[in-house]
Amino acid sequence: MNLLHTFPAEKCACGKEHRAGVREVFSGSGAVEKLPECLRTLDAKSVFLLADPNTFRAAGETVQRLLEKEGILCKSYILPAEKPEPDEQNVGSAVMHFDRNTDAVVAVGSGVVNDIGKILAHMAAKPYVIVATAPSMDGYASATSSMSRDGLKISLPTKCADVIIGDTDILCRAPEELLQAGLGDMLAKYVSICEWRISHLVTGEYYCERVADLVRQALRRCVENAGGLLRREPAAVEAVFEGLVLGGIAMAYAGTSRPASGVEHYISHIWDMRGLEFGTKVDLHGRQCAVGTLLAAREYARLQTLRPNREKALAHARKFSFPIWSETLRLFLRRGAETMIAQEEKDKKYDPVLHRQRIENILENWDKILEIVKEEIPAPETLEALFDKTGMPKTPGELGISDAITDMAFAATKDIRDKYVLSRLLWDLGEGESRKDI
Repeated sequence: MNLLHTFPAEKCACGKEHRAGVREVFSGSGAVEKLPECLRTLDAKSVFLLADPNTFRAAGETVQRLLEKEGILCKSYILPAEKPEPDEQNVGSAVMHFDRNTDAVVAVGSGVVNDIGKILAHMAAKPYVIVATAPSMDGYASATSSMSRDGLKISLPTKCADVIIGDTDILCRAPEELLQAGLGDMLAKYVSICEWRISHLVTGEYYCERVADLVRQALRRCVENAGGLLRREPAAVEAVFEGLVLGGIAMAYAGTSRPASGVEHYISHIWDMRGLEFGTKVDLHGRQCAVGTLLAAREYARLQTLRPNREKALAHARKFSFPIWSETLRLFLRRGAETMIAQEEKDKKYDPVLHRQRIENILENWDKILEIVKEEIPAPETLEALFDKTGMPKTPGELGISDAITDMAFAATKDIRDKYVLSRLLWDLGEGESRKDI
C-alpha cells in the first residue's frame, strides 16, 4: 500500500504544493511484521510503547514480543483505564511515565492512544509509529490530536505519524462497534466536502477539487464494500482503514480539517462536551458522527425546499442577542462554553456587516449551493438503507441522547470552531429558530 504519492510534488492548480507528513503506510495481512524494519530506518534502537489495556491485549503484547525478538529495547506504559478519556489527566499520566531516553514512540491503539502518542512524540521531538488496532477514526495520518481541554473539544497541533501500520489480521478482530465507528467517520465525508464547497462560495475559503476528489474516491470504496464490514471481510475492513488514512492525508494536503469533518463532527463534539460536564451518555466518536451525518442529510434535504429572503435574514440577525445566547451556552455546556464565547471576538460571525456580505453571496450563489448539496449529499433514505445494512444507529435516541439535547447541540455547533458549516448557513438565512436557536 502506498498512499503518499497520490499527487506529484509539483504545485497544484489550487495554488498549494500538497505534502503529507507520513513517510510510510503499510496495510494488509501480516503488516505488523514491517515494524522492526521501519524502526531501523528511523534509527530507533529503543522505543517507548504506549497502549491501553484493551489495545495491549489486542496487539501490544505481539508488538512487544516482536521488538524484543529483533533486539529493540521496549519500555511500555499502559494507560490505566479500559477506555481512556482524551483529557489532561491521561496526557499528564503518559508524560510522567514517558522515558525520554528512548529513540521513538510506538503507540498501539486507535483514537485516544494515538492522540496521546502524537503528543508525546511532538513534545519529545521523536519519531512516531502507530500500530492500528481498529479502523475506527481518521486521525492516524493527521498532525493534530483531538483532546478535551478545560471542557472544550479542541484540535491540538502535534505530530503526524512517520509510519502507520494497519495489519488486517489485527483490524478484522476489532469490536463491531469500532468497525461501525470507522465507517461512520468515513460517511461524515459526504457532509465535509459539501460544506467545504459551500464555504468556498459564501466566504471565499480555500478549496481544492483534487483533494476533495481523493476523499470522494476513498468514501466510494468504503460504501461499495460496506456489506462485508460486519462479516469482517478483509477487503471491507481494509477499505475503511485506508479511507481513514487517506482522510488524514487529505487534511495534510489541504492544511485544514475541511476535507474530513463538518457539522456532523461538531454535533459529536458537543455531545462529548456534555458528557464531560454532566456525565450524560456518549458513544464512540465515529458512531456519533454517523448519526450526525444522517441528521445533517435531513437538514440539507430541508434546505433544498427553502428560498433565501434577504429581509428575513437581516431581521433575524438584528434580533439576535449574543449576550443572551452566551448565557444559553453556559447553561448547556458550562466550562466549554467560555472558550466558545471568547472565540467570537476573533470569529465575528455575528457581526452585522459581515453577515450582510454573506447573505449577498448566498443570494448570488443559491442555485449553485443547491446543486452542490444534490451532488454531494445522498438522500436520507439512501443513508438509512446503508445504516440498516451495517447495523449503525440512526437516531440520537439509540445513542441515549434526547431530541432536546440534539436540537441545542446542533445550534451550538456554529460556535465550536471558526468554520462555515450548515448551522451557520441556516443562521445566516434566518432559519435558526427551527433548531431552537436564540
